[in-house]
Amino acid sequence: MLLPRILTALIGIPVVLAAIHFGGVVYMAFVGCVILLCLYEYGLALTAGKKPVHPVSLMLFGLLMAVVAILGRAEISGFSLPDNLYPLSVSIVIFGVLFIEVLTPKRSWERVCNTFTGVFLIPWSLAHLINLRAIPTYGEYLTIFMMVTVWISDSGAYFCGRFLGRHKLNQEVSPKKTWEGSVGGTLLAVGGSVLMRHLFLSTLFSVKEAVLMGLLIAVVGQVSDLAESVLKRSTGVKDSSHLLPGHGGFLDRFDSYLLLAPLFYYIVLYTL
Repeated sequence: MLLPRILTALIGIPVVLAAIHFGGVVYMAFVGCVILLCLYEYGLALTAGKKPVHPVSLMLFGLLMAVVAILGRAEISGFSLPDNLYPLSVSIVIFGVLFIEVLTPKRSWERVCNTFTGVFLIPWSLAHLINLRAIPTYGEYLTIFMMVTVWISDSGAYFCGRFLGRHKLNQEVSPKKTWEGSVGGTLLAVGGSVLMRHLFLSTLFSVKEAVLMGLLIAVVGQVSDLAESVLKRSTGVKDSSHLLPGHGGFLDRFDSYLLLAPLFYYIVLYTL
C-alpha cells in the first residue's frame, strides 16, 4: 500500500498546489469538484452500511449549498449576489429535503437527518477553503500553509504510527491510529509550520504564533479525521471509496478540513 500512496501523492500534491496558485475560477472549480466527490462518497458509505440517505436530495441540495457558499466569495466583475441569499438557500434546503422525503415511500426521519448532515457539513465546511484563499495578499500562502501542515501531520502520524506505534489512540473509532503516531505527526507539523513561516509568512506572524498554528492544525485536523472515522465505523466501511489509490477516497483525504477549514479561517480573519 505504500507505493500507491506515494505515487498518488506525487501526482495529487502538484495539482492541489497549482489550483491554489492560480486561484479564482480554477481554484473554485477545484474545490467544487472536491465537494461533489465527497458528497458522492458520503452517500456511498451510508448506502454500503445500510444507513438511509436520499441520494437525490444529497447531491441536488448539496450542490446548491456548495454553489451558494462558493459564489459568496467569488470576485467576478459586474456580478453580485442578492441580499439574504444564505438564509434563502438554507430555507430551500430544509423545505426541499423534507418535501422530497414526504413524497418518498417508507418515510424515515433517520434518512432526513443523514441527508441534512451531508448537505450542510461537507459543502459549507469545505467552501471555507475558498474563503481562506480569498484573503487579500496572504490568501495563497495561508492556504498552502494550512494544507501542507496537514499533509506533514498526516504523513508523520502514518510513518510514526507504522514504525513506532504501540498504544492505540482510539480502538473503537480508528483501530490503526496510535498515540505515538499522533504525537509524532503533531511535532512534525509544528516543525513544518515554523519552517513555512520563515519561507513566506514571516511578516504575518511570529515564531510563537507559527508554533500555535501548527499545534492547532495538527490537533483539530486529527480530531476531524477521527470524526470521519466515526462515520466509517458506523457504516462498516474501511475507506470512503477507492478513487485515490493508497489513500482511499476524496472524503478520506479532505476529512481533516471539515472542522479545520472554518476554524482556521476565522482565527486568521479575526486575530491576524
